Amino acid sequence: MKKTRKAAAVLTAVAMAAVSAAPVMADEIKDLYDYELQSREIETWNILQSQLMSDTNVLTNLYDGLVEADEYGKLTPAIAESWETEDNGLTWTFHLRKGVKWVDQNGNEKGEVTAQDFLTSLEWVLNFHKNDAANTSMPMEMIAGAEDYYNMTNEMDADAALALTAESPEFADTVGIKAVDDYTLQYTCLSEKPYFDTVAAYNCLYPISQGMLDEIGVDGFKAATPENIWYNGGYTCTEYIQQNTKTLTKNPLYWDTDAKLFDSVTIKMVESADTAYQLYTTGELDRVDLSESNLMTIYNNESDPYHNQLVEKRPNKKSYQFHFNYDKLNDDQTEDTNWNTAIANEAFRKCWYYGLDLGSWYKRTNAINPYKCYNNSYTMQGLIYTSDGTEYTELVQEKLGLPSYDGETMTRLDSAKFEEYKAQAMEELTAEGVTFPIHARYFVASGNQTALDSANVLKQAFADSFGDDFIVLDIDSYVSSLSKEVYNLKRQSFAIAGWGADYGDPQNYLGQETDDSDNAYYMVQLGHAVDSESDELKDLYSQFTELVNKADAITDDMDARYEAYAEAEAFMLDHALIVPAYFDISWELTRINDYSKINAMFGIQNNKYKNWETSTDAYTAEDYAAFLETWNENASKIE
Repeated sequence: MKKTRKAAAVLTAVAMAAVSAAPVMADEIKDLYDYELQSREIETWNILQSQLMSDTNVLTNLYDGLVEADEYGKLTPAIAESWETEDNGLTWTFHLRKGVKWVDQNGNEKGEVTAQDFLTSLEWVLNFHKNDAANTSMPMEMIAGAEDYYNMTNEMDADAALALTAESPEFADTVGIKAVDDYTLQYTCLSEKPYFDTVAAYNCLYPISQGMLDEIGVDGFKAATPENIWYNGGYTCTEYIQQNTKTLTKNPLYWDTDAKLFDSVTIKMVESADTAYQLYTTGELDRVDLSESNLMTIYNNESDPYHNQLVEKRPNKKSYQFHFNYDKLNDDQTEDTNWNTAIANEAFRKCWYYGLDLGSWYKRTNAINPYKCYNNSYTMQGLIYTSDGTEYTELVQEKLGLPSYDGETMTRLDSAKFEEYKAQAMEELTAEGVTFPIHARYFVASGNQTALDSANVLKQAFADSFGDDFIVLDIDSYVSSLSKEVYNLKRQSFAIAGWGADYGDPQNYLGQETDDSDNAYYMVQLGHAVDSESDELKDLYSQFTELVNKADAITDDMDARYEAYAEAEAFMLDHALIVPAYFDISWELTRINDYSKINAMFGIQNNKYKNWETSTDAYTAEDYAAFLETWNENASKIE
């Protein structure tokens, strides 16, 4: 199955003077210094447990799976040397390379990676008492017997379930996975899944060793630490100081002997983007994302030493949306009737869609080219293409009948429609006892001044767009855990959240919003439409779910499949069940060529410190123009 990828990158305002020849660079970096915000500290070292990018950005360097991708997003071999399906995706066979080693924290050999390790890991994922339902959605939706095994363990006594292994008949006789031999692994799907090989880029199908479990125990792996896990990736974590640093050291027994790895990678935890900027200016970091204030200070001063080093980042791989909470609770856990009644009203939601002007808020992410951040779809751009090279979200836009993106405005804004829907919403909601203005509660991390500043800009955008008589944004804060303190208690009116694809199919996006699955992440964690008292809202979600399931059933014609998914996505957006928010396209100073990084639209691998081109001198806008030109030329040739 071939996909044509279009290169959509555009030269930035600073990088207009493109050069055709790659510049001569200084020495490459041997020991890399990167950073992460303290609010995004790693929560687990268990590769099978995590569902957070803040975790997997680290863990992808410690573990390898069956496949990975290259700098153009093309799926490439990793532990699997090759793979095939002979029945349009019903059965998949992966042929593993020999000699892939498990090592401990210090790089000492612990064993060899074999097909059995993938059975061990899948048993762990699907065992309710081991993995607490984390990362079960894709295996249960795709692999024969997976849901049956999960349900079986869920109903079992905890001690009995924890004692099971991949060799136990309960698993071996139920789940569609087998080790044909040490180096041949086979999956049997519930139905034809022609995209199943892309699922192997996500950590739900990564391997672990039974030898490790025998050594540290089930409880040891549930509470995994850098000291007790076994590694098969490019690095091991040789030092971890929580909220301070992580040190990754090159794995001396790494299977990919041709890979370019750093001798070490130090990840510094910082409290804010401003702190990171200061560390960059003192030479303590090799890259930094720029806040709006730092960017404009440099950009507006041509004599600033960093002016010619400003480069616009590539879009991150997430599509961000406004996710409404349809079953909001007050702090005392009583129902917020005013909000819940309002948000169930379609005219009210369409006011957000047609009336909320986010231009000023986009400047918080990209002050130079703010409307590059404009998002008008749910699925991330560039995930999939039709056989003639049409990018999937273009199909969605055609069905919505919206004006083409012009680079300077939010093309969905329509003042006439907004006023019409505002009048309709106020009339209908007043009749239902709703009082105005309606207060929309939004949470940011306590003490994070950057997040608070952005929220205040958003608050002003609400005031400018809606008027203080209609919708008012209330900013609140949480202390340490957004999930535990806010989402689990349903305290938010809406959340701004981004989804990065786990695999290469629209199902991974739209399946998060359906009303028929406990694994629909956004429905269960944020939206709660199934708990709404509005029959009209529930009916819309039922229709949407039916469209998604209809699309998912098409497996013999991928163009027809994508067309059907586009119909479902357009339905969701037309009824404003969610509202697209933004793309993250920011600016940076860097000694890393981002165009040399893995560039997959799915999986956990994009922050893998592997085969990166670097320079001890910072790259310039001119350098990045050359990188972009070369990347575009090469990407256009890929089929």
